[in-house]
Amino acid sequence: MNAHAWTRELQVGEGFRLADVDPDGKPGFSGGKTEGAHALVSGLDDLNHLQERLFAESRAGVAKDAVLLVLQAMDSAGKGGIVRHVVGGVDPQGVSLAAFKAPTAEEREHDFLWRIEKRLPEPGFIGVFDRSHYEDVLIGRVRALAEPDEIERRYGAINDFEAEAAASGIRIVKVMLHISRDEQKARLMERLERPDKHWKYNPGDVDERLRWDDYMAAYQTVFERTSTEVAPWHVVPANAKWYARLAVQELLLAALEDIDPQWPAAEFDVEAEKKRLAAS
Repeated sequence: MNAHAWTRELQVGEGFRLADVDPDGKPGFSGGKTEGAHALVSGLDDLNHLQERLFAESRAGVAKDAVLLVLQAMDSAGKGGIVRHVVGGVDPQGVSLAAFKAPTAEEREHDFLWRIEKRLPEPGFIGVFDRSHYEDVLIGRVRALAEPDEIERRYGAINDFEAEAAASGIRIVKVMLHISRDEQKARLMERLERPDKHWKYNPGDVDERLRWDDYMAAYQTVFERTSTEVAPWHVVPANAKWYARLAVQELLLAALEDIDPQWPAAEFDVEAEKKRLAAS
């Protein structure tokens, strides 16, 4: 299956219901873990090639396009693994990573999109948002950190913001990594049982688990309100980490294939430079 077919399989469409998505599912891939590992390595070669061409365009000053990967998920769903094993496999010079935490005092003085806009990728780059502006309509809604009218306003503001970013040449790939409540429990328990993973554990994650149903409802609303033609959502079943990584890689490949970056033409006489070099 090609990268664009994965996009169709995972994309949120009309009538989408998060409750119907099986976190153990593997849409778009019929193989198992071993085949998935081979496919990830093979796809990484293609991803590297396309990303290098995109970055080369930026160095030559001819890049017009960029890619923005937006990662959202419940805690322990595997966002870090995507950053390390997929995005981490390409030239870091051409990657811009932003991990949005709770806003600072300065950031709270501005509209919620103020800090986000400053981190959009420049032409020729792959940008990654490890959590994003969607925290402001997920946690913001579940924990009532803003009034309902303000949460409602933010959906429209997000759509306008993403439409403007897309019009500027940014291909937006929005991904929700979907794990089950039981799988999250097992992953959090592993963090407690392994001293080398204690640093990853946050006691607040258990508090958020108690609001699981509220978060699922908030995500459903996000999909209904902000999955647009220029910035559609993709829901990736993530109980199997290897599958989630492969799926996100394929979504990135589809975006880069659509851009189809080209090697910049030399701005010098290649044959003359060969002669100069040979004689040096």
